[in-house]
Amino acid sequence: LDDEERELETSDLVIAVADKPVALAGVMGGAATEISPQSSRVVLEAAVFDGTSIRKTSGRLNLRSESSSRFEKGINLATVTEALDAAASMIADLAGATVQAGIVSAGQVETSDVEVVSTLADVNRVLGTELTYTDIEDVFRRLGFGLTGNAEKFTVSVPRRRWDIHIEADLYEEIARIYGYDKLPATLPKDDGTAGELTETQKLRRKVRTVAEGAGLTEVITYALTTPEKAVQFSTNPSNLTELMWPMTVDRSVLRQNMVAGILDTVAYNVARKNKDLALYEIGKVFEQKGNPQEELPTEINSFAFALTGLVTEKDFQTSAIPVDFFYVKGILEALFDRLGLKVEYTATQALTSMHPGRTATISLDGQVIGFVGQVHPVVAKAYNIPETYVAEVSLTAVEQAIQPAKPFVEVTKFPAVTRDIALLLKAEISHKEVVEAIEAARVKRLTDIKLFDVFSGEKLGLGMKSMAYTLTFQNPEDTLEDEEVARYMEKIQKSLEEMLGAEVR
Repeated sequence: LDDEERELETSDLVIAVADKPVALAGVMGGAATEISPQSSRVVLEAAVFDGTSIRKTSGRLNLRSESSSRFEKGINLATVTEALDAAASMIADLAGATVQAGIVSAGQVETSDVEVVSTLADVNRVLGTELTYTDIEDVFRRLGFGLTGNAEKFTVSVPRRRWDIHIEADLYEEIARIYGYDKLPATLPKDDGTAGELTETQKLRRKVRTVAEGAGLTEVITYALTTPEKAVQFSTNPSNLTELMWPMTVDRSVLRQNMVAGILDTVAYNVARKNKDLALYEIGKVFEQKGNPQEELPTEINSFAFALTGLVTEKDFQTSAIPVDFFYVKGILEALFDRLGLKVEYTATQALTSMHPGRTATISLDGQVIGFVGQVHPVVAKAYNIPETYVAEVSLTAVEQAIQPAKPFVEVTKFPAVTRDIALLLKAEISHKEVVEAIEAARVKRLTDIKLFDVFSGEKLGLGMKSMAYTLTFQNPEDTLEDEEVARYMEKIQKSLEEMLGAEVR
């Protein structure tokens, strides 16, 4: 009608005659069907168009009309036929037209009343009033709405002319409007809400962060998206990859299954800029996908990872430089688990191909592997362009499940502890873990601590032999230990070591 041609899309609604568009439905008619002084026959159409579709078409074409505005805001579905009859009657009265009998219709729309259910208690709770059921009846009578039921539960029949009412909240608004906003009581907000507190996950993250930063680590945040290769590079239990459908780059196309790879990228970035003494950690999520990535969401696992490279202590005029090693990194983990009150086991492993086969251990908690610690494989380190680097990663989700409630306070004993040293001649292949297990196998009730303080090997001891010295601490919280009692404990421990490991007490 405005003498402009417009290009349409497949989503636009049109009115067609003989498969030829003659009007843009709900927006504007076409010039070919415009009424002129020569028009002798007029066809009236009353339709119900989708308001969302009309709004999109009108907005895209920048074509606003009274018709589009009405459809966008909504129309009364129950009076479409009445509107058609009224228009025909007005044309007949004003222009002397002859109205043909009958109506041609296509499609159907639901014109019955919309039913919304509520209760008097809910109305008074939301509005803060003390209305009676009689008051509710009066409100809906004035609105022309149907009402059935009682104070316990009532149903309101909403006419189609009020298409803005669908849910209980809409009823509350109408009741308040008719009852009078000035009659609603004014009250102050109640302050009896639940006191905020940290979740168990948040508490654990804070404890881990405290230990990590106390050990001199600096927190970093790396990308959760990485390459397909790095996603599983340091994973103890790789799963299916969860890939983005439209990644911006292949370097950020897959959800990570470990955090070590991302931290090593940060290490490489710093090393390239002459920052060689680094201690970085991250607390974040990794994503495990056991099912079909196209159909199922991955499982999010809270994780803690860190990496150290360079020197722990720099050289000065009186102190030698101390480089990072496996035991320094393991010590950080021991401090963490001691803070959490958990006992874990370290087992040497060669299963992780990205880690050094002789300087890597898995971390087990209650028989379940929850992480690993060790040196990055030299070949992998070269690929990242980083020097000798030690890393560790632990599943905080598994740790959280194993944490026990806080133990009740136990009074500090006033009785002194007793220590004894023991030096053992052992085969070179026997590990510290095996020695500790043999000592604990003696089941000495008063043994409270086992500490290794010396390891020695040399020609004097013989080929394939080594010496390990331990300090054993005994304490009775209710009495002072006698020398004879401690001697019996030492004999029991010595016997266990001899039987299980073939150890010889030096």
